[in-house]
Amino acid sequence: MNIALFGATGRVGSVILERALEDGHQVQALVRDPELKSNHSNLTYILGDASVKEDVEKTISGTDAVVSALGTDKNDALTKSMIHILPAMRKYGSRRIITIGTAGILDSKREPGKFRFHSSESNRRLSTAAEDHCRAFLMLKEAGLDWTVVCPTYLPDGERVGTYRTEVNTLPDEPSSISMYDTGDFAYSLLLNSEHVRERVGITY
Repeated sequence: MNIALFGATGRVGSVILERALEDGHQVQALVRDPELKSNHSNLTYILGDASVKEDVEKTISGTDAVVSALGTDKNDALTKSMIHILPAMRKYGSRRIITIGTAGILDSKREPGKFRFHSSESNRRLSTAAEDHCRAFLMLKEAGLDWTVVCPTYLPDGERVGTYRTEVNTLPDEPSSISMYDTGDFAYSLLLNSEHVRERVGITY
């Protein structure tokens, strides 16, 4: 498989990159660091920015699936990237996209009809990051593509435990944390099967 990867140098993205290369897939990864050099024959680094249309198109061209493990910031990084990722996927005929979201954009169990970050289930004082994640999710919903949003709860580095709980569109009861390794492993596994297409998936230990 040829995979376009955004956020390859981040915590979850680096796990996905490692797993993909171990399994022999080709990866085109968009990076901003000009000093970063690929030392793997199946890995191509593309220098650029996910908010730039041409850089995104170059990353997605010739690939079978897209993974976005981009983090958010105070400048709507996810929204700005999704504006270009989705049209580029349609342009080059790539239908499968896995993104890393946040538990805040799952449905609230206590207050039906609300996202968790809008409900009493969330103790966030600031919702800037969740709002960026939410806009990206709403764009995915309308894109007509085979998307899945993996929504981890508290995300420390942690260890690779290998067992965890998942739930469609909501967070499992009594959530705790989930390591970057298990989050990355689960997200990567979705590239290899047709599970959870057009669903958000809450994940926690």
